[in-house]
Amino acid sequence: MSGDRLDGLSVRDVRVSFDGFTAVDGVSLEVPAGDIRFLIGPNGAGKTTLVDAITGLVRATGSVRFGDHELLGRPVHRISRLGIGRTFQTSAVFEELSVLQNLDIAAGARRSLATLARRRREVPDEVAAALETIGLAERAGHPAGTLAHGQKQWLEIGMLLVQDARLLLLDEPVAGMSHEERDATGALLETVSQDRTVVVIEHDMDFLRRFARSVTVLHAGRVLSEGTVAQVQADPRVQEVYLGHPVDAGSAPTGREA
Repeated sequence: MSGDRLDGLSVRDVRVSFDGFTAVDGVSLEVPAGDIRFLIGPNGAGKTTLVDAITGLVRATGSVRFGDHELLGRPVHRISRLGIGRTFQTSAVFEELSVLQNLDIAAGARRSLATLARRRREVPDEVAAALETIGLAERAGHPAGTLAHGQKQWLEIGMLLVQDARLLLLDEPVAGMSHEERDATGALLETVSQDRTVVVIEHDMDFLRRFARSVTVLHAGRVLSEGTVAQVQADPRVQEVYLGHPVDAGSAPTGREA
């Protein structure tokens, strides 16, 4: 990645198949730089599989570009080094280590061996900045396992920040959170998106209405609808899917027709 440049995500005709089953069927979407894009859809719509394809966890055809870089075909670690970071539905923090140590280990992924070998007397700048951004500076010395559920999610986001992730892909970040934690998480995403691009897989419609800048609805592995929250909510096809009525996936649009 180059400097502080803000890049967008371009997905073109991405397809993922498993033993003859097509989980992602020709998805195309554009996420502008600095956007907070929510991916929604029923279970099995292809949301997580699409993110898996973007991050190199599953083989896919088509094209995925972040800034000037094509991501498809690269191994996971090389995609990560291009500034692509993701969280999963289950927490991945080191619970026996402190908040500070978790961030320091994550930051070490981008440091040279010589830097890692030196004993530091001060907290690295990127770690201190992340602690402030995620609101955990006062708990820096506490074991991560003692954090509340929402705070663990914030720590995971902080671990991406110290790795200088410029595209954050977050899988249901507010699942199981209290109202207060959801509000704080939304505020965190707004802060983070000032110099990063954010994509969120989410089922919480209230959280979506409050914090999404744009929405893509997936159904049966295809883009069903896309646009602002208001446009997507008003789309009869989206209403059909969420009301449980049958919808013809073959007629699903790929543009901004919401």
